[in-house]
Formats: sequence, structure tokens, C-alpha cells
Amino acid sequence: MKPRLLLVAVVGLLVSIVTAYAHHSFAATYQEDKTISVEGKIVQFQFRNPHSFVQILDGKGVRWALEWGGAAQLGGQGVTRESLKAGDVITVTGSPGRNRSDNRVRMKTLFRKSDGFGWGTKDGEVFD
Repeated sequence: MKPRLLLVAVVGLLVSIVTAYAHHSFAATYQEDKTISVEGKIVQFQFRNPHSFVQILDGKGVRWALEWGGAAQLGGQGVTRESLKAGDVITVTGSPGRNRSDNRVRMKTLFRKSDGFGWGTKDGEVFD
């Protein structure tokens, strides 16, 4: 019975390691060596774990999905579920999705000109 239990434990550990590794393979989804900038009006802000998402509509009517950090991580950086509202106009920079027709970006910076709210780093400067 003990060898069987050990086998189950080892298999479970291996599956969890592979799952965790695959989950954090941003390079599989995004072109990490490229950066684009997108400006638009927020349609939806999903403040959640493991990743938050901001949905925006750009000036051409294209809807973009902007992947961000998890709620726990962002909360530690001063971002709350009240930080962004539908209708806010923001500019983001980030890594574009590998499939351009998906209109996805892994967010590196966010800036709201109306009040100066910002997140991330731009040219070595940290937004406050």
C-alpha cells in the first residue's frame, strides 16, 4: 500500500509542477520581445486572481483584452477594484499577443491622463 501511495504523491507533484510552469509561460501567448501602445476607453475591469483583465475599446472600435497581474499582487501595489471604472480613457503599453487578431496585450504600463494615475514602469521611471 505504501508504494502505491508514494506513486500517487509523486504523480500529483509532477502534474502540479507542469501545470504551474505552463500557466506562467507568457512567451507562449505574448511576443515578449515587442512592445505596443494602445489607448482606449475601459469597457470592463476584472479585478481577480490569478490574473486581472482590462477590456478597452480603442478609437477604431476594436476591443482589446489587456492581461494584468492578479488581485493580490496589484493590491500590494495600491491598485484596488475601484481604481479603474468603465468609461475611463487609458493608455497602456505591453507585449502584443502572438495572434494579432486576438487583440491581446500583456500589460507593462498603464496611464490615465485625466488624473495622472499610473502603474508600471516606463523608460525606467515608476508611475506613482
